[in-house]
Amino acid sequence: MFLKLSRLVVRRTVGAEICRAGAVLINGIPAKAGREVKIGDTLTLKKRGQKLHVRIATLPTGNVSKAIALTLYEILSSTPYNELDELLTVDADSLGGSSDKDED
Repeated sequence: MFLKLSRLVVRRTVGAEICRAGAVLINGIPAKAGREVKIGDTLTLKKRGQKLHVRIATLPTGNVSKAIALTLYEILSSTPYNELDELLTVDADSLGGSSDKDED
């Protein structure tokens, strides 16, 4: 609900979808759509080619105006995000190259 009230997402269904996809983290832990948040929590959202890190500044008591919605969180960072880059990042050990044992 915080995602919608803060206008970080346009609809609750969009918020639920990105949570199901694992694109929302609360304090570094993947979040389900109904997860409660508290002041000071950090959110990480991956959406529309952007990775956004925010800290919750205050919690709304109901529907709020756009101006107030922008005060509900503090942007910590916003960086371009390419899901393909993340998928292509491979641990060098998992590539199956030769090891020192094979050189005998």
